[in-house]
Amino acid sequence: MKFTDGFWQLRPGVTALYAQEAYDIAETADTPDGPGIVITAPTMAIGKRGDVLNRPVLTTTLSSPAEGVIRVRIAHHTGGRWHGGFTLPGARAGAAGVSVSAAGGVLDAGSLVAKVSPGAPWDLSYEVDGRRVTGSGSKAQGYVQLTADAQVDPGIVSNARQGGGTPVATTFVHEQLDLGVGELIYGLGERFGPLVKNGQSVEVWNADGGTSSEQAYKNVPFHLSNRGYGVLVNDPGHVSYEIGSEAVERVQFSVSGEQLEYFVIAGPTPKDVLGRYTALTGRPPIVPAWSYGLWLSTSFTTDYDEQTVNSFIDEMAARELPVSVFHFDCFWMREFNWCDFEWDPRVFPDPDGMLSRLHEKDLRVCVWINPYIAQRSPLFREAADQGFLVRRADGSVWQWDLWQAGMGLVDFTNPDATAWYQGHLRRLVAQGVDCFKTDFGERIPTDVVWTDGADPERMHNRYTDLYNRAVFEVLTDARGEGDAVLFARSATAGGQSMPVHWGGDSTSTYTSMAETLRGGLSLALSGFAFWSHDIGGFEGTPDAGVFKRWTAFGLLGSHSRFHGSSSYRVPWAFDDEAVEVTRRFTHLKMRLMPYLYQHGLDAARTGVPLMRPMALEFPDDPAAGYLDRQYMLGSSLLVAPVFSADGEVEFYLPAGEWTTLLTGERVTGGTWRRERHGFDSLPLYVRPGTVLPWGSRVDGPEYDYHDGLQLRVFAGGTGTASVTVTDPSGRAETYTVDLEEITE
Repeated sequence: MKFTDGFWQLRPGVTALYAQEAYDIAETADTPDGPGIVITAPTMAIGKRGDVLNRPVLTTTLSSPAEGVIRVRIAHHTGGRWHGGFTLPGARAGAAGVSVSAAGGVLDAGSLVAKVSPGAPWDLSYEVDGRRVTGSGSKAQGYVQLTADAQVDPGIVSNARQGGGTPVATTFVHEQLDLGVGELIYGLGERFGPLVKNGQSVEVWNADGGTSSEQAYKNVPFHLSNRGYGVLVNDPGHVSYEIGSEAVERVQFSVSGEQLEYFVIAGPTPKDVLGRYTALTGRPPIVPAWSYGLWLSTSFTTDYDEQTVNSFIDEMAARELPVSVFHFDCFWMREFNWCDFEWDPRVFPDPDGMLSRLHEKDLRVCVWINPYIAQRSPLFREAADQGFLVRRADGSVWQWDLWQAGMGLVDFTNPDATAWYQGHLRRLVAQGVDCFKTDFGERIPTDVVWTDGADPERMHNRYTDLYNRAVFEVLTDARGEGDAVLFARSATAGGQSMPVHWGGDSTSTYTSMAETLRGGLSLALSGFAFWSHDIGGFEGTPDAGVFKRWTAFGLLGSHSRFHGSSSYRVPWAFDDEAVEVTRRFTHLKMRLMPYLYQHGLDAARTGVPLMRPMALEFPDDPAAGYLDRQYMLGSSLLVAPVFSADGEVEFYLPAGEWTTLLTGERVTGGTWRRERHGFDSLPLYVRPGTVLPWGSRVDGPEYDYHDGLQLRVFAGGTGTASVTVTDPSGRAETYTVDLEEITE
């Protein structure tokens, strides 16, 4: 939100008070993390006794919940109710060393140190490994008040028709952190615009806007800098960012109310930042090997009775196209009844038998759900009578007609409502459903009352966490850790602990394919390890070229799904070559399972994602900073999807001797390349010196990876290297090879 009119003036209707000096710096034990520092910062420099009269102050408290992490809370009035932040499983008390002297205050959190200088001007700085990376200076910490006719753009008020426009607040707290020369900012969730966020205004507010919009399904108030640190704003409500867009030398973030809390997270590398961030907010769990296989859907509004389902599955098998998961979208339930968690008896007269028959084909089954109960559903009255649906202030059930007629919203702040909802899911799991596609979770109203008394603005983004957590808990309880997986659309900070997430509603074009990738890269830099998207695009029907290019791209990711809106996505619906392309890249992914599965295990341990923006894997290469049309799949495979009808693709190859996985050609990097590829190919390069574990089977993702394993050793390395391979049973073996004995 922009409060200023240029550098010198405020916008009409805006008044602002800024921390002007550190008047008093003291040690304190009264923080969520134990020892800390509390700073009294008057909103003018105090020159004489009379200056303290009628003078507001900002109180800034520093503490540390973990090594390399510093918590900062800025408060105007400290007596107000703290609205709460995100769930932080990694927060621990007593992590920091504190010292206060005439020279100022120092909070030492190991690799990250905060220093506040006494007196004026206000100066709070952050150092990583002894190097200043950012700081809060003059007019950075501000308390802002708006009049009713203030000329500011809150950014999301127009979103009210989606059931989620925020009330126009009258007070805000903001912080501005310095941007250095050449500093680049990433993250803030799954955003489909430019990967580098500099120059953008970003509203952290979940919305169902599709992939061709500045709105986002997965908003995460966490940004990562290429200068060796990250910042999480600990507020599940509306966080408004100006990234070098109001003050070009700074990143500004503001929240409504009287208090703002954020965490500075140390690097020095981007991987180090993500490691500490996910340790604080929740590491991704291990996901099952079967989930890496191909997910097949009959799409949204198409026909999908058992005969159609079987015809697709049988045709895929006949063409040697391995399928791991079959997904039933919305119409597995009867129209106008979403959700009643009952198979439509007109289409599926024998669901138990059908599920059993699908399992006999070695398939897992996924079904679509959402958190809404339509008024035609037999469950609506039951839920309303028991207080399980969100209510308005007058006690009536909140309803609207967007998506489903008269739908209500399950109140997951009510433990009884959560248990009731989970009970229906447990029944489906017992019936044979293996996983759930948790759709929606973004259209959350603010003109309601929650059972736990939550602030409606803060509940808007937080809702997705409660919703997905309730579903993931059911699957974990039933299937055990390591075998539970979702296919989720909405998320916020911490959502990475409930994978997998997919990119939402794209269109069936090359440009939408490219924006989908940008969203995935942005989400990866927001701490999410596993990600997918609708191969071929969701809206519309792709031409055969788009489908084939998207298939190659989609099968070179952690998770892969064929899904559309009003048309099927089976490859023979396009042309014979589409079948060949699907076979080539599905088989390739199955061969790569020893590599992919191990990287998934590593992600659960370190928080580093499978799909990696080039800036994450090559942070010291200045050419990598802006790259958003290519990525690393794991640590060793460079993928550059083809986004053109003629097969031409331009990409950057970092320094070293790289090898194309598909042809074996060796290429010297450190340069841009322009190549032209047929539909059965794309730039897929192996990093110099890689030892690539190569599986022996192509009929599915679950097998003994050690049986028939090949270790493919690629040019560019010296000495010896070790690679660990863990199969789905948990058997792990480490293999050491001589890089001089190159076989590729």
